[in-house]
Amino acid sequence: MRMYWSVFKLRLYNGLQYRSAALAGIVTQFFWGFIAIMVFEAFYSQALSQPPMSLPELISYIWLKQAFLILVILWLRDSELSDLITSGNIAYDLCRPSGIYNFWYAKLLAQRLSGAALRCSPILIISFFLPHPYRLMSPPDSFAFWLFIISLLLGLLLVTAISMLIYISVFATLSPSGSFLMFAVLGEFLSGMIVPIPLLPQWLQQILYALPFHFTADFPFRVYSGHIPASEALVGIGIQMIWLAVLFVVGKWLMSRALRNIVVQGG
Repeated sequence: MRMYWSVFKLRLYNGLQYRSAALAGIVTQFFWGFIAIMVFEAFYSQALSQPPMSLPELISYIWLKQAFLILVILWLRDSELSDLITSGNIAYDLCRPSGIYNFWYAKLLAQRLSGAALRCSPILIISFFLPHPYRLMSPPDSFAFWLFIISLLLGLLLVTAISMLIYISVFATLSPSGSFLMFAVLGEFLSGMIVPIPLLPQWLQQILYALPFHFTADFPFRVYSGHIPASEALVGIGIQMIWLAVLFVVGKWLMSRALRNIVVQGG
């Protein structure tokens, strides 16, 4: 574990150096945040019935999505890992005295945390002081806030485990762009990053709630606003842990299968 912790820290410190990229990302995320809020505000103003989420809850959902975008998106890509697979340089990682799944998982986890650490605070602080109706609302109580933190961290671990499945698929496809495009488009919709799941048709909601993607973004963001009450949030956190264990075991098994069949430089 000390080895993986060292890899995690080194990758985290390295990611924290890219402050200019983080500043550009903050400006971009504010721009798209305002666009999304204005679009949903127009729809809400013409609603004939009470929407399943209130406008303040929806606006908070959007700002949380923008603040923690790097934590929960599936299209975040580490080109170094993809190149290791397609170029055959993965042979160097196979020579390390460590499990390759845990090694890569630590690197991807640090990449997400470092990117979010530089961006989330400015977005959260500024959005909290915006005028109505563009303001980020406070959680209903401190218990909801801590449930949000726990669910967000578990969501981060979940989305990293799902990302590992994408890299494992590259062993078979040898096309990082194709694998990431397929997972990114599908995963972004299934996790509620395009449209919050409560605003989708009821039959589709039942399908999405049965998948792990919902627990990476939609679930923690709605826990924050109180749209998901504390009792349901506790059950959801338990399900997050189950999904995390399942994806971790499946990911390690698939990685071992992929490495068993790998061919490096013809040997």
